[in-house]
Amino acid sequence: EERFPYLNYVSDVRIPYPIHLEILVQTLRYWVKDASSFHLLRLFLYEYFNWNSLITPKNWISTFSKRNPRLFLFLYNFYVCEYESIFLFLRNKSSYLRLTSSGVLFERIYFYAKIEHFVEVFDKDFLSTLWFFKDPFIHYVRYQGKSILASKNTPFFMNKWKYYLIHLWQCHFYVWSQPRKIHINQLSEHSFYFLGYFSNVRLNPSVVRSQMLENSFLIENVMKKLDTIIPIIPLIRSLAKAKFCNVLGHPISKPVWADSSDLDIIDRFLRRCRNLSHYYNGSS
Repeated sequence: EERFPYLNYVSDVRIPYPIHLEILVQTLRYWVKDASSFHLLRLFLYEYFNWNSLITPKNWISTFSKRNPRLFLFLYNFYVCEYESIFLFLRNKSSYLRLTSSGVLFERIYFYAKIEHFVEVFDKDFLSTLWFFKDPFIHYVRYQGKSILASKNTPFFMNKWKYYLIHLWQCHFYVWSQPRKIHINQLSEHSFYFLGYFSNVRLNPSVVRSQMLENSFLIENVMKKLDTIIPIIPLIRSLAKAKFCNVLGHPISKPVWADSSDLDIIDRFLRRCRNLSHYYNGSS
C-alpha cells in the first residue's frame, strides 16, 4: 500500500486454466523423491483423468475440484507456484543468469531432458535481450486467479514482461493465453479490483506561491494519493442476503418486522453496516 502511489501502470492477467496434466506430473517428479510414491500418484492422476473423460469430457477439472477440493487446490497452487518461481527468479536474478547455480532451476523447465539444448539457445538468443527485463520497479502478486503486474516504468517495460509471462506459459507449461485480452492501464486514469476495492492513483495538483527578494513565482506540484472505492454491488448483495432489499437495491418489507420496533430494525441494519466496515478496514 505504501508503494502503490508511486506506481504508474498495472495489468491484471488471468492465469490460464486448466493446467497441463503431464507438466504437473513432471513437476511433481522433481519434488517427490520416492519413486514408488511418484508412480502411484502418476497412475492415480492419469486413471482419474481417463475415467472422468468418459463421463464428462473436458470437464474433469471441475469434477475433480468438487470431489477433492483440498487435493485440487494443493495441486493447482503447486503448479502455479512452479512457474511463478521461475518468473520471480528471472525478475530478481536477471543479472546473474550465467551462474551455474541457476542450472537446477532451469532443469525444472525442461525436466532433465533438454538442459544442454536450452543452455545453447539461452546463450545465443535470450541473453541478448535480457536487458529489457531489468526493471527494478516491477511488482507481481497473484490474487483470485489473476497475475497482477505493476510497474513504475513506461508501458514499454510492462509489455516486455507481459509477453515474457505469456511466452513462459505457452512454451514451457503448454497453456494458452490471449495477449489481446491483456490490457495495460495507467493508474491515474483506470481503476482495478484488488482486495475488495477499486483502487487507483489520484493526482492532486497544487500551486505554491514563492517570493525571492522582489520577484515572486508560482511552483506547480502534483501529489499522488491512493484512492480506493468500495464497489456498491457487493454491498447490495450483502443487504439482499439479510433481506433488507432485493438484488436491485430496492427496500423490501418482511412480515416478521411488523412486530419489531423501528429501533430493532435500525440496529440490525447498523450491525450489518458495521460488519462491512470491519471487513473493508481489515479488522475483526
